[in-house]
Amino acid sequence: MVAQRGHGRRARPSFDETEAAIAVKEEKLEMEGEITESLRNRMFRIKLDNGHEMIGYTAGKMKRYLIRMGPGDRVKVEVSAYDLDRGRIVYRLR
Repeated sequence: MVAQRGHGRRARPSFDETEAAIAVKEEKLEMEGEITESLRNRMFRIKLDNGHEMIGYTAGKMKRYLIRMGPGDRVKVEVSAYDLDRGRIVYRLR
């Protein structure tokens, strides 16, 4: 009698806490500021409320829904903890 083989599937290894730490998504810092200058390629110079200046680019949904922005507009910016000089504009405040 011949032993039957499985369907070629292997059991997945257990999901331990070290893998869970790697799977956590990086947290972004959200800040508010005012657009001071419009640059090319939908990029803007932004002066944050804390006095810091940075360059911001428009998020994908802002491009998709054709949200218009210009100097003097207040915006909400997501900033990565790794590069504080660049950010992504995610919302135009009223």
